[in-house]
Amino acid sequence: MAGGPRDYDHLFKLLIIGDSGVGKSSLLLRFADNVFSDNYITTIGVDFKIRTMDVDGQRVKLQIWDTAGQERFRTITSTYYRGTHGVVVVYDVTSGESFGNVKRWLHEIDTNCDGVQKILVGNKCEAVERRVGSEQDAKQFAEAMHIPFFETSAKENYNVEKMFSTITRLVLQAKLANPSTQGEQQRVVLTDKAKEKKKCKACS
Repeated sequence: MAGGPRDYDHLFKLLIIGDSGVGKSSLLLRFADNVFSDNYITTIGVDFKIRTMDVDGQRVKLQIWDTAGQERFRTITSTYYRGTHGVVVVYDVTSGESFGNVKRWLHEIDTNCDGVQKILVGNKCEAVERRVGSEQDAKQFAEAMHIPFFETSAKENYNVEKMFSTITRLVLQAKLANPSTQGEQQRVVLTDKAKEKKKCKACS
C-alpha cells in the first residue's frame, strides 16, 4: 500500500443529518475549521471535512459528511450511509417542525444503518427569545430513544466540541468492543471519499 505510516489509530465516518436550515453546515465548519458565518449558501450535494482528535488515548481521524441540500428530497440517498459509524441528528430549537421531524430521521438511520451510534442535537440555543419547546422535553425524548442529547450553538461555539467528542467516543467504544469489522469499515470510508471526489469533479 502506498504512503507512509498512518497518523491515526482509527478512521471513522460521521454523518450530519436533519431538516434544512437547522445549522448542519455551521456545526461542521465550527468543529472542523472553528469558523462561523450567518451567510452560508445552502450546501449542494454532500461535502465533508476531516479532523483528527485524541479520544481516550486513541488518535481518531474523523471524516464528517454534511448532507445539507439533500434534505429537500425528504431522504438522504442510502449511498451516503454506507460505512457510517456515527450519525449526528440536528434540529433547530427555534423550529418545532424540525424537532417534529427527528423521529423520521431516526427511522431513516435505522433503515439504512445497522448498529450505528447516534446523538441528538438541538442547535441555535443562543436564540433564547425565539426558542420553542423546552430543553427538558428534548432530553426526555432522547432518553426514551436511548441516545445522548446536547443543545449547541455553532454561533457561540457552545457544546460543539463536547458533542462531537461524545459521538466519537461512542463510536470508538463500539469499535473496540467489536474490532472484527474495523478494517472493513475503514476501507469503505476511504473508498467513498475517492468516489465523492470523482463525482464532484464530474458535476463541476
